[in-house]
Amino acid sequence: MRSRSAWNTVGVALFVVMAFPVFWMVSTAFKSDDQINSITPTWFPLHPTLSHFRAALARPFFWTDVKNSLIVVLATVLIATAVAFLAAVALAKYRFTGRGAFIVLMIGIQMLPGAGLIIPLYVVLARYHQVNALSGVIITYLTFALPFCVYTLRGFILGIPKDLEEAAMVDGSTRFGAFAKILLPLVAPGLVATAVFTFVTSWNEYIFARTLLNDQSKQTITVWLSYFLGTGRQTDWGALMAASTLTSIPVVVFFLLVQKRIAFGLTAGAVRG
Repeated sequence: MRSRSAWNTVGVALFVVMAFPVFWMVSTAFKSDDQINSITPTWFPLHPTLSHFRAALARPFFWTDVKNSLIVVLATVLIATAVAFLAAVALAKYRFTGRGAFIVLMIGIQMLPGAGLIIPLYVVLARYHQVNALSGVIITYLTFALPFCVYTLRGFILGIPKDLEEAAMVDGSTRFGAFAKILLPLVAPGLVATAVFTFVTSWNEYIFARTLLNDQSKQTITVWLSYFLGTGRQTDWGALMAASTLTSIPVVVFFLLVQKRIAFGLTAGAVRG
């Protein structure tokens, strides 16, 4: 019992450490300027205000960059999930020459530092006129999202018993029918999990978007957010925290919409009885 209590305490402490920056960001967004600039920290806004949110929304290019981010992220999620699922099925169900090397290559790509690939990617994209274009950012994000999605979905597919598909085909179903009615529903939690990972990493990515997109009307929301700093003037911390809160809302909403599908044990339930 003591060991369990100790681990519970450690877990709660880690949660507090990770959740505190989010709490402070949201709390500061509703504080007045006097509370924000006060030497004595205020944990909760005494008189909540929405003025910082109005100031953030009044900044130029906010809605334009939100639209750009949604285009980039949704395109990356849809393409990465669809292509990765088909590739994962091939890697999990079929044996072909170079299969092992391909899996090792995917793992190797994940080990490469993203900052070290900025210049090569920029040179390649510039050659094909994809710099300062949303399509170039989508291609860049797919470069890093696809290996992870393929490797993760392969693990989900390997965990599905082959007996289920074989039983469906014995009952008269075609291979495609077994694929659509058996494999696809059972791997749905894996598809959702990889979609969430791709959405979060693509939405929060800054370095590649900042490097590839020069026109403010084509930049993503994370690049827009960076303009609150580095202007040489005093930082409006209230508006910055409000803008950060607004930027995090789509990720939270997306997760709440799909969290019910992130459940495991479906396969175990399917093979009972």
